[in-house]
Formats: sequence, structure tokens, C-alpha cells
Amino acid sequence: MTTPWGEPALSRFPVDPRDRLRAWDASDEYLLRHLAEQAIDLSGTVVVVGDRWGALVTALAAHGPTQITDSYLGQEATRLSLARNGAEPGAVRLLTTQDPPPDRIDVLLVRVPKSLALLEDQLLRLAPALHAGSVVVGTGMVKEIHTSTLTLFERIIGPTRTSLAERKARLILCTPDPSLERPANPWPYAYTLPGGVGAVSGRTVVNHAGVFCADRLDVGTRFLLRHLPDGDGARRVVDLGCGNGVVGTAMGLAHPEAEVLFTDESFQAVASAEATYKANGVPGHAEFRVGDGLSGVPDGSVDLVLNNPPFHSHQATTDATAWRMFTGARRALRPGGSLWVIGNRHLGYHVKLRRLFGNSELVASDPKFVLLRAVKR
Repeated sequence: MTTPWGEPALSRFPVDPRDRLRAWDASDEYLLRHLAEQAIDLSGTVVVVGDRWGALVTALAAHGPTQITDSYLGQEATRLSLARNGAEPGAVRLLTTQDPPPDRIDVLLVRVPKSLALLEDQLLRLAPALHAGSVVVGTGMVKEIHTSTLTLFERIIGPTRTSLAERKARLILCTPDPSLERPANPWPYAYTLPGGVGAVSGRTVVNHAGVFCADRLDVGTRFLLRHLPDGDGARRVVDLGCGNGVVGTAMGLAHPEAEVLFTDESFQAVASAEATYKANGVPGHAEFRVGDGLSGVPDGSVDLVLNNPPFHSHQATTDATAWRMFTGARRALRPGGSLWVIGNRHLGYHVKLRRLFGNSELVASDPKFVLLRAVKR
């Protein structure tokens, strides 16, 4: 990536030589160029929110920025890029969306997230640290910035305008108004599940901002909940890519003798899963882990993996995440253990499962979804 401060070498995480997706885009370059052209003073507290793969803080490492991210993979990519480019240990302060934000922010740089709810939550959390002299700049591709995006900045931070588009990227320029009366933060948000979804019918779900389908039960998860395995004999169950944890909570309620591992790469998701599990007083034992799928889980240590894999990485459509999840599940499963996957019919997950496990059984289907089961032989 070419920046006014040099050309840092960047990569996504985990590193895959076959991955042709870049660790930055035109909106990252536009923001960095704007900072240099406007001679923005970076000597104070610089906070970067939503830096997807660490491109922004790596370029600005000499100014000691703080990165706030919801992504474990993004944070690991940042560590890798900082080390690769010779940054001093501790040059960048790495925080998650679950950590307390800095008390004072002089420059706030926001990479607009896909989730409007996550943007709302983060702006409300960070706004008290801004002052009249703070510089606030958002960035994103044109297709990622909508009227609702600008309305949030205007309502929470202050007067907002946008730049001209360059290479399909745009900047959001916002002037903090310390006198602005901000709304209360609605996150985390809790709601009651409907009936007809098995063990969690009528139960409470808690969602932190940015978690998939935070205000309702998505149709894919609803379908999975109606066809959950009986779990008999499963001592260790994994809710892989757990989101708000409703699937793992359902297994815990139906089989309190089983230990449930909730894992996701989103800090917001794992916090949601833990809150959902505790809100329902599940009697069994659970573990909550932020990480890259089943990385770190010992080989042959689990009996059952339940998975609703994503097929997007930010704006890019990709099956790389699903493939890593399936591969990790096969490694972690004991012989005879099984992976249950819910997915859109058109994604063709049965082909990948047969290739990896040597088998794939159709458990249930409807016009949109298929529920597949693969057994480790």
C-alpha cells in the first residue's frame, strides 16, 4: 500500500498465499492521503476504529495510535503487519470493542463498518471522549456510505459533510459538537424468542451491536433450531461461529450434561453468546472463546460441531472462512463425531464436506436451506 509515510507491506490473517483479496482498499489510502494533505496534527491521542486488517494503524504506527476492532482476525493481521514493518513493540495500542475506550480523543478515524448498529454503538461510546478541537474523519467505499451513515455521525458527533469520491471511495468529515444531546445507547439489545424453536422457545437472546440479525431470529438459525441433533453421548459440543449463542444455548438447555464451547472471531459475538447463556440460567458448563475458528482446540477433543458459516468477508463473497471452519472441525472431532452445517442451498456445502470428510448426509431441507451432517470416520 502506498501512503505518505511509506509503503507498508500488509496481509490479511490467517496468511494464505492463494488469497487474492488485499488487506486494504482505496478508502484506506484516501484517508491517509487526506491526513497528510491537510497536515492534521497527529501528536495527540489518535484512535482508529474498524481498521479491518490493520492498514491504517500500521501506516500511522510512528504516531502511537490506538486501534479499536471487533475482529480477532483483524487484530492478528495488525500484529503481523506491525512486526513485518519493524514497528516497535507497543507502538500501537490494540483494544477490542468490549474494552473501555480512551478518556480523550484528539483524532478519531472511523472505517465505516458493514453494520450500522456497530457504528452507532461505537460512536456513542467514543463521543464523550471528543472535544471541540477533535478531528473526526470517517472513510469507506461509496457503496458502504449511506444517508443513514451520515445521519448517525450528525446525530451523535456533530455537523457532517462528505468529500468528493475518489476511486469509488469517500470521506466523512465531522465537526464535534460537545453541547449535542446524544441518545442513550440501545446496545446490548435483548428480546424474547418465539415458540416452535425447541429448547430455547420463549427464552431470552442478548445481542451486542454488530452481531448478525441482532434484533430477530434469522431464518437459517430458526431452521437449524428446529432440527438440532439429539446430542446423546456428546460430552463436548461446539457452537462454531456462535454469533449470539442461541444454538449453543439450546444444546446446553437440552443436554445439561454436555460442555458447550462458544467460539467466534467477533468480540461482540462472544460477549453476546455469554450474555445469552447466562440470561437463561443454563445448568451445564460452557466456555467462551474469541479466535480463528477451532484453532487452539486439541485434535480429537470434541463430539459435535454446529456451524452456520458466513460467506462474506466484509464486502467480498468468499468460501474461505467456511472451508477453514470445516477443516478445523474435522481436526477437532473425535472419530465418530459429527459436523452439522446449515447453509443456503445454492452454496453447495455438500461438495466440500464430501471432499473433506468423505461423506455428507442431508438431514433436512426447505426451498432455501439445507442442513447437512458429516461424520469423521
